[in-house]
Amino acid sequence: MTITFNNWWRQFAQSHENLKHSIAGAGAGIVSSIVTCPLDVAKTRLQNQSVALPGEKLYKGTIGTLSRIWQEEGIRGLYRGLGPTILGYLPTWAIYFTAYDYCKNHWADRLVGHNKEWLLHISSAMSAGAASTILTNPLWVIKTRLMTQSEWTAYRYKNTLHAFITIAEVEGFRGFYKGLGPSLFGISHVAVQFPLYEKLKIVFNVDHHVSSGSSAILLASSLSKMAASLATYPHEVIRTRLQNQTKKPYKYKGILHAIRVMSKEEGIRGFYKGLSTNLVRTVPSSAMTILTYEMIVKKLDDLKKN
Repeated sequence: MTITFNNWWRQFAQSHENLKHSIAGAGAGIVSSIVTCPLDVAKTRLQNQSVALPGEKLYKGTIGTLSRIWQEEGIRGLYRGLGPTILGYLPTWAIYFTAYDYCKNHWADRLVGHNKEWLLHISSAMSAGAASTILTNPLWVIKTRLMTQSEWTAYRYKNTLHAFITIAEVEGFRGFYKGLGPSLFGISHVAVQFPLYEKLKIVFNVDHHVSSGSSAILLASSLSKMAASLATYPHEVIRTRLQNQTKKPYKYKGILHAIRVMSKEEGIRGFYKGLSTNLVRTVPSSAMTILTYEMIVKKLDDLKKN
């Protein structure tokens, strides 16, 4: 007898519950990364620029940066780094949602029963964020460099594979983990976003029927992402600067040194470069990611029931 896809999925999913969250997380990440890639490129270039070198022209604002990239590099310039971005989101969201769901279920009896549901969401979010950050950091280093490379950078990579080989040969294993410190600090981002998202879903009365609660999901995810971005944004700028350093002596010797140098040269505004672009990018990106995730989970649940 021929086994239908529905029957196969139902049997497989019953013994691999976390696979559902991996598939949903990866699919959601791909959709959002493709749609918002140009804004990601603009944000990364704004974050990366400090004090202008002689003859160097700085990027100005979201629209100005996008226009200049379009004029100088065309459509390909707006989609630089899309390859490692997609490769990065696949494992990042898959690992994140799987770990987040596992941690919530694993610690639920100990924390929820003691009226510590808020602690459950925070600890789950931070654990999942640490796991995905450590495992995928090499891809984000490559993505950042591809997005920012120009005539002014010391590196020129042809594609993702060439970048991987070059970094391995020139910088070794440590090259793939530049910026890991601020990335781990950025775990506080998800510790703000997802507990707030869970809380807002309750406030907005979101049920498990995505068709009737999609607007509320979009609003909850957008508000939670905006709050998290505003609270933790400086770590992204520091991470970008550290990831792009290839020629010694390095301008920034570490997180604290980067903070001191940036404070002296650029002031507080230096830590918020690209913030408006980031909000324009991350809010719809997060909303699209979480909505797509919820819809895929619902569809897979329906397949398991049928």
